[in-house]
Amino acid sequence: MLKKKRVWLPILIIILSIVLMVVLSSMRTPPEQVSAERQAVLVEVQEVQPENVQFSVNSQGEVKPKFATELVTEVSGKVTKIAEQFVAGGVFAEGDMLIQLDPSDYQAALQQARADLLQAQSNLAEERARAQVAKEEWAAIESGEIPDLGLRKPQLASAAAALESAEARLAKAKRDLERTTIRAPFAGILRSKAVDIGQFLGVGSSVAVLYGTDVAEIRLPLGDRDLAYIDMPKMNVDSDQQPLVQLQSEVAGKAVQWQARLVRSEGVLDSSSRVIYGVAEVQDPYHLNNPESDTPALRFGHFVQAEVGGKMANGVFRLPRYALTGSGQVWVVGDERALELRDVQLARREGNTIYIEKGLQAGDKVVLTQLANPLPGMKVRLSGDPVPDTGADKDDEADSSALTAAKE
Repeated sequence: MLKKKRVWLPILIIILSIVLMVVLSSMRTPPEQVSAERQAVLVEVQEVQPENVQFSVNSQGEVKPKFATELVTEVSGKVTKIAEQFVAGGVFAEGDMLIQLDPSDYQAALQQARADLLQAQSNLAEERARAQVAKEEWAAIESGEIPDLGLRKPQLASAAAALESAEARLAKAKRDLERTTIRAPFAGILRSKAVDIGQFLGVGSSVAVLYGTDVAEIRLPLGDRDLAYIDMPKMNVDSDQQPLVQLQSEVAGKAVQWQARLVRSEGVLDSSSRVIYGVAEVQDPYHLNNPESDTPALRFGHFVQAEVGGKMANGVFRLPRYALTGSGQVWVVGDERALELRDVQLARREGNTIYIEKGLQAGDKVVLTQLANPLPGMKVRLSGDPVPDTGADKDDEADSSALTAAKE
């Protein structure tokens, strides 16, 4: 009997435990049911307004002189004198003496030419007198027309030709003497020199390479797309009608800007790069005509970045580039805070900015937040809208903030 009690005792304990658990479970209050409805997502928007924008095109190039020339001798002679500024980097004005050749032989030739001219003038005067005497003598003896030989017309023609030849030799002698002094053809800077004092130079000898400092040029490569945003200047237009070009570079570690004008295009596509070159000009790049200028000189050989002022676009909408979807559309918050997908037409992409010319209206709220799975008609919230006090909404707001932070 005692053994039977020991067998049933554990079974009884288990049964009592199960009954107790069932009773306690039935006494618990059921948990409050939370709606599974997802709340509207918080988004960042930009309310757009039309703008008038001047487009610009970026390029770059090397500063070069508009005028560059290699000086050569026109007469031969020994170099007897050179100018103090006749050194590499020397600055000179138009007409300044650079080199003097020995003029003694040319001075003697000039004197000889003057003497020859006087002799020719005397011979012509003598022939004219003889012709007059012959005419009078013929009239006293004969009547009728006087023959050419009688009037000494051949001798007069020969004397007149000799006079013209003497005048030409005198003019040449003067030019040759002037050419012994080699002068600067324009204001500029000496790039390099090839002679020095004491050298004998023949006709056509190279003397120096000169760069004009009145005007500098920069060749700017422009792609085919760039030309759509630039009004290329026409020939013979005033400078104020030529597109403005802002040049920038570093001088002594500091960023410096200069102003230029786009004066022309070279008119031919480069066969290797398939670009067309526009030419910008800078007046007085070395400030020789304005030595008090605070802007550093724009030296030849400098490499500069250029921003060319382009066409005006009226009534376009400016947006960050990330507002555009991969399919070239934008999301707009419409009535009742519902998303709308808009087709738009771009006027231009410029860096991280896009300009839209069609598809938007003033006051449209364009979505900037990068939504994970947006759908037309999806409800959203804007900053300042009432915030529902739900856990799900807080999660949505956190998700939207995280997406915006990731976008930035």
